[in-house]
Amino acid sequence: MNFELNEEQQMIRQAARDYAQRELIKDVIERDEKAIYPAEHIKKLSELGFLGMLVDPKYDGGGMDTVSYVLAIEEFSKVDSSIGVIISVNNSLVCYGIESFGTEEQKQKWLKPLARGEKIGAFLLSEPGAGSDATSQKTTAIDMGDYYLVNGVKNWITNGNSASTYIVIVQTHKEKGHKGINALLVDKYSPGITVGVHENKMGMRSSDTHSIQFTDVKVPKENRLGDDGFGFKFAMKTLEGGRIGIASQALGLASGAFELATKYAKERKAFGTEIINHQAIAFKLADMATEIEAARLLCLKAAWLKDKGLPFGNASAMAKLYAADTAMKVTTEAVQIHGGYGYVKEYHVERMMRDAKLTQIYEGTSEIQKIVISRAIANDDL
Repeated sequence: MNFELNEEQQMIRQAARDYAQRELIKDVIERDEKAIYPAEHIKKLSELGFLGMLVDPKYDGGGMDTVSYVLAIEEFSKVDSSIGVIISVNNSLVCYGIESFGTEEQKQKWLKPLARGEKIGAFLLSEPGAGSDATSQKTTAIDMGDYYLVNGVKNWITNGNSASTYIVIVQTHKEKGHKGINALLVDKYSPGITVGVHENKMGMRSSDTHSIQFTDVKVPKENRLGDDGFGFKFAMKTLEGGRIGIASQALGLASGAFELATKYAKERKAFGTEIINHQAIAFKLADMATEIEAARLLCLKAAWLKDKGLPFGNASAMAKLYAADTAMKVTTEAVQIHGGYGYVKEYHVERMMRDAKLTQIYEGTSEIQKIVISRAIANDDL
């Protein structure tokens, strides 16, 4: 594996860093406090090509590699991880799912507007009774001949209100268990869809999270992704790539908090010297730097494997597990290093600590990642 970034990768990282440090920083605290969706930022970032950066140019995407994607998500998440997850969901769950498993007609109709950023996508898997246990789908899609009739409730949906394109995981043949699940492309504005209230979350408050209710929603058969019964496998395959995005988001939270903590430690004086000269603080920073670098290497390895067309599911699970835990540890220590200042909003690290917790939960909890990894060990697949 070559650890040297090529010129294009460096340019993409710099473009993401410049936008984050110049633009996102201006209103990130206000958007967090008031739970404001970053519509104008998303519009500008779509114009820069970040909403469809992984999509083939023939479908109006950026044609960038996954390593570039990791670098961009890290830079955005250093300042605002809500931006990171919005971009991640659109790229690695929605666009990736359609491009990898959709028909040519579906790609022309659904993928192109998403890749251009003209539309935003959402991935509807979780339900009130089906979070980590994704096989327990209660949302049904009754086969009515040339269309499905969809009923049920999905919750914890990122981009739930801002998205206009939904990928909905549904149960069509209950008697077949996970082999009876399908994935459907659904227009948010179809009759019978109700978007619930915006969840009042602890962190990631600038991304919109909603429950979505379906009441006798008609979905044409042509909107099904893959063969009948492919939905569960579709969801699992898609989430493998999604974990790289969330791992990169966690990496950004950790590295952003580390940079702020280091800067503060070099400026703050106590007992006659800058606190970075005190071993108690210096050793915290040493541990933080080491864990961040390990997380970064795991993220880049998973991205590299994906770009090479090699199996990457276990690597992405490891990256998400370790990067999420690192984000939680590093942001907590960053607050500690800041002392009382770390507990107030203007120093940013308290927000990062709140945001970091979610990376251990969504798109597969840390416990689910351990199941994935341990099964690979048992089957000698590592």
